[in-house]
Amino acid sequence: MANVIEAIYSNGVLRPVDVLELPEQQRVRLTIEPIDAGPDVDREAALQRLMERLEKSTFSYGGPLPTRDELHERDGCV
Repeated sequence: MANVIEAIYSNGVLRPVDVLELPEQQRVRLTIEPIDAGPDVDREAALQRLMERLEKSTFSYGGPLPTRDELHERDGCV
């Protein structure tokens, strides 16, 4: 019986997403079909959209930028 499963390829090993109901040492035949193109394919397009939106942004703080100490104020933290 053929099963369609999802797996993640990491460090040279395919790791099934779900538990496989197979006996140990069972030989299987794999057909590899990428589910998506990966995170880096749309990264350039996303970066381009972000840069375009930043250029159009009208946000302006207008005051002095906070210092590192002000940004990382730790009063009240234990």
